[in-house]
Amino acid sequence: MQFGIFSVGDVTADPTTGRTPSEHERIKAMLAIALKAEEVGLDVFATGEHHNPPFVPSSPTTMLGYIAARTENLILSTSTTLITTNDPVKIAEDFAMLQHVADGRVDLMMGRGNTGPVYPWFGKDIREGINLAVENYALLRRLWDEDVVTWEGKFRTPLQSFTSTPRPLDGVAPFVWHGSIRSPEIAEQAAFYGDGFFHNNIFWPMEHTKQMVNLYRRRFAHYGHGAPEQAIVGLGGQVFMRKNSQDAVREFRPYFDNAPVYGHGPSLEDFTSQTPLTVGSPQQVIERTLGFREHVGDYQRQLFLMDHAGLPLKTVLEQLDILGEEVVPVLRKEFANSRPANVPDAPTHASRVAEAELRTQQDKEVPAV
Repeated sequence: MQFGIFSVGDVTADPTTGRTPSEHERIKAMLAIALKAEEVGLDVFATGEHHNPPFVPSSPTTMLGYIAARTENLILSTSTTLITTNDPVKIAEDFAMLQHVADGRVDLMMGRGNTGPVYPWFGKDIREGINLAVENYALLRRLWDEDVVTWEGKFRTPLQSFTSTPRPLDGVAPFVWHGSIRSPEIAEQAAFYGDGFFHNNIFWPMEHTKQMVNLYRRRFAHYGHGAPEQAIVGLGGQVFMRKNSQDAVREFRPYFDNAPVYGHGPSLEDFTSQTPLTVGSPQQVIERTLGFREHVGDYQRQLFLMDHAGLPLKTVLEQLDILGEEVVPVLRKEFANSRPANVPDAPTHASRVAEAELRTQQDKEVPAV
């Protein structure tokens, strides 16, 4: 099972000091957090994609390319790649290039985003959000899977005998997760292609997450990719930890109360009781995270949101130390101990290349009719 962190890249004032970092400081902080993730033994760093203040990660592949050059083992991913407003040709090229730069340590998560004004900025209509996601992704798959593509659709100019360059590393495209909080159509899309499904798992009760994941698992099996338990599932989560749970609650409360997303709404106590947000000791985070499996079954990737709501870099790095030293080693052991043999591991470039080579060998061994 893979463990990591994802960032939305918000520039938010620290409510305890009133100071707002500059965009430059926030970008540099995200890079430091990614490098720290590798240092403490995490598997994945994922960045969001936003094109509006107060967010800074408008060019994920630029950021991930830098991180690739500074790391050796970390899988570089996105917590949203906007399949609706980005040109599929550019996505195909950018992430294939990143694959080569990072020697295959790349995957990505498709999403529609949650910022309505982005659509007209890129010449798109938000009312076509689902249709854009479906058509653009279908084209992206062809651009990666076929050397020469002739294509015509509704939302972009046609392609005639087009080859996307560079070609995917080792002939294997980056693995794709489809991220959604509430859209069954996206779970359906992930299932249709046999891709991964990632549920943010931060703002909604676990019962809602369970329904979305179970829908994806059923449809994954329906399309012939394997049994429901063999579907590839990822979950998000948000945690804040201190040795004593009372200290964690006291320190995190002002950040929660003023957070751009959920601040000035439900109390911290209500939110932690009704959603997977966990604020407390490392042991509480371990127990809460292990409990996710009771709702969604065995899954492949767990990402945590840690640099949000104005938390200073020093605090986030401390959180990563706790996560890497006290929490993830226990989670790895506990999840592995009860994992059924037929549940697959999280896909990596190496495992997908091996699968492709095995399929090629099997095809050669099939006698001609």
